[in-house]
Amino acid sequence: MRKILILGAGAGGTIVANMLRQQLTEAEWQIVIIDRDDRHHYQAGYLFIPFGIYGEADVLKPKKEFIPSGVNFVVDHVVNIDKDERRVETATGQRFDYDWLVIATGCDIHPEEIDGMLDGWRKEIFDYYTLEGSLALAKQLRYFNSGRIVLNIAEFPYKCPIAPLEFVFMADWFFTVNGCRDKVEIEFVTPLDNVFTKPVAAKTLAEVAAKKNIKVTPYFDLAQVNASEKTIESHKGQKVGYDLLISIPPNMGDKALIDSAVSDPVGFVPTDNRTLKMENDDRIYVIGDTTNVPTSKAGSVAHYMAYTLVENLIREIDGYAPLPKFDGHATCFLASGFEKAILLDFNYKVEPLPGKFPFPGMGPFTLLKESLSNHWGKMMFRWVYWNLMMKGLDLPLEPQMNLAGKIRQAA
Repeated sequence: MRKILILGAGAGGTIVANMLRQQLTEAEWQIVIIDRDDRHHYQAGYLFIPFGIYGEADVLKPKKEFIPSGVNFVVDHVVNIDKDERRVETATGQRFDYDWLVIATGCDIHPEEIDGMLDGWRKEIFDYYTLEGSLALAKQLRYFNSGRIVLNIAEFPYKCPIAPLEFVFMADWFFTVNGCRDKVEIEFVTPLDNVFTKPVAAKTLAEVAAKKNIKVTPYFDLAQVNASEKTIESHKGQKVGYDLLISIPPNMGDKALIDSAVSDPVGFVPTDNRTLKMENDDRIYVIGDTTNVPTSKAGSVAHYMAYTLVENLIREIDGYAPLPKFDGHATCFLASGFEKAILLDFNYKVEPLPGKFPFPGMGPFTLLKESLSNHWGKMMFRWVYWNLMMKGLDLPLEPQMNLAGKIRQAA
């Protein structure tokens, strides 16, 4: 019997497991998925926990609910990948041979990589990219009613590029409805030249930030945190003070990938941008946050990637060459507070543009503009995630980005 091994049961790995099981017979193909955690985290929901909109129960479910029948789910920690022998070893000493490997191990934050950050960690310095961080920050924000909140992006890449903006926009809403916005300063500190990487979207989102009285400090290349004096310091010596620091620390891939020389030095796997095969390896595909492809590390991207990955893996099983079909498609709802959100839809070549999505000319969603319908799209996505995406069911969205309905900008 031939074997497909999937490392990681997050969004990408789980969707791939469901799609593969639907298309490959159990008599011929054994599918095994390995993950260190038996709980599935809806990571997009972490943002809402600090503001009291979601709780822990809203973002956690048992992974076994989404692993299809006929797929062996192993809860263990991968420690070594031997590409030459096509074998994976886990912390408990188990060994798994494979004919094809899918790497979907994601990435995590590493605050220890910044000098001084751990000195104030979970005291005056918090994250919301982990469940623990979001819950701790929720307690902190409950009693914060005056002072300076600074959100800082340490470096690129990091998961969900719009999430930092979402946080400061939601913070503006949160302190406004709690009657203390005039006593709270909010500052967005980034190594970029603007609030986002894409020029058209950056201009629009910077205007929203200005309207919300959020200060933007660009070109800030974080060197260290001075927890005793409550400042962050750039490599050029620029300092920004804070009462509460919301940090997006460096993101890194799984240590086993680094130790096994599968990835680059920070744990991201060299991946063909279009086929999603690992570069220089015939039997490995990569999906989601652990790739090094130049698009967002987000759940929507992993979902779109899965279609190309599964099609190409099966093509190769059948003796055909993989197709360069993945276009870097990303679809992101950016919560902006006051029951509004902004929708971005883009790919490798086309940046977020205004217009309508997904139905040309009529919506229901407006691109690159705050709207109530976008807010409900954002809130509805949790149901879609749990009930459709994670089960490998088709959504009424094309994996490749569609230009219909988008308004091209004048050169």
